[in-house]
Amino acid sequence: MIVPFQIPWDPEALADLKYRLGATRWNDAVMSDWSYGMEREFLEQLIGYWRDQYDWTERREALNSLPHFRAAIDGYGLHFLHYGGQSSDAVPLLLMNGWPSSFVEYQRLAVLLSRGEPSFEVVVPTQPGFGFSDHLTQPYQIEPSDLYPKLMTALGHRRFMVSGTDIGSGVATRIALLHPDRVIAAHVAAVATKPRALNDPSPTAAELDYEARVAIWNRDEGGYQAIQSSKPQTLAFALADSPVGLASWIVEKFRSWSDCSGDVLSVFPLEVLIDNLMIYWMTNTIGSSIRYYYEATHLRPKLPAGAFVSPPTAVAMWPKDIALAPRELAARLYNVQRYTVFPRGGHFPAWEQPTLYAEDLREFASTVRA
Repeated sequence: MIVPFQIPWDPEALADLKYRLGATRWNDAVMSDWSYGMEREFLEQLIGYWRDQYDWTERREALNSLPHFRAAIDGYGLHFLHYGGQSSDAVPLLLMNGWPSSFVEYQRLAVLLSRGEPSFEVVVPTQPGFGFSDHLTQPYQIEPSDLYPKLMTALGHRRFMVSGTDIGSGVATRIALLHPDRVIAAHVAAVATKPRALNDPSPTAAELDYEARVAIWNRDEGGYQAIQSSKPQTLAFALADSPVGLASWIVEKFRSWSDCSGDVLSVFPLEVLIDNLMIYWMTNTIGSSIRYYYEATHLRPKLPAGAFVSPPTAVAMWPKDIALAPRELAARLYNVQRYTVFPRGGHFPAWEQPTLYAEDLREFASTVRA
């Protein structure tokens, strides 16, 4: 069953949030820049705005103008946005974000995709355990790559395209692997890796360079992933109790991973950063969102060495993203029909560069159709 949904009004939770923001105990900071992580002066600015100027009544009304729905699938309540295409032959598209993002990142891109030619009927699901999808009650309770095709069936689509960034790219990959007869084409902004088989060609120079760059990124930026993949619950209690802690943990990623030249507000307005925080805070789902990393590492079945994504695949590489995988690495797992390195954009391209993202998807869809 599919029903319309609106973000609920919770005055008690809002009052509690205001109290916590006003009762912050600030940590000392020995550096006045971002070299140790979150900069105190910037965080004080963000928290002051959140406490004194951010209007949840107004922002909730704006977010509720988006086409929200919830579906009951196999007893699980899944939240999603559903944008109808402007043409009768609009391409059904599953569009999937990652962490620490939400549907807030995709609201600009989804509108662009629902217009133009070809237009898309855009479905933006909320990852199980995130936001306004149901909370999870046991480890690895639901596999999104099984759940989302059932959502598309409920919406009347046997075949559809898949596109995603970060975690969403991984889900798109697994849907295309598990349901190749249903996937028209895949569009990914991150390349999943699989174990090398004994008879695989040796890695190329570009692949070895990529592995070296990933190792450097893991050293300098990957601490969050190590924690969330090993001890997520230890971190979850702290982030669920402190909105300042939540903001520090999440917003630092938006600065570090976006194409913002160090000025995150040049790309993400404060209202948008806080809209995203509010979804995690008001639903109390930061814990279940970071548990995803542990379960993906320890409980989800690994890709077999012989895995291959047979549907046509477009690989979209954004220059300020975590690491740019070379085409030959992507071709080990995907049926790569299009490979693009964009002139600008980072880890959150749906918000940072929605026009480039939409044009690439539209051109690829046109090619596949032809």
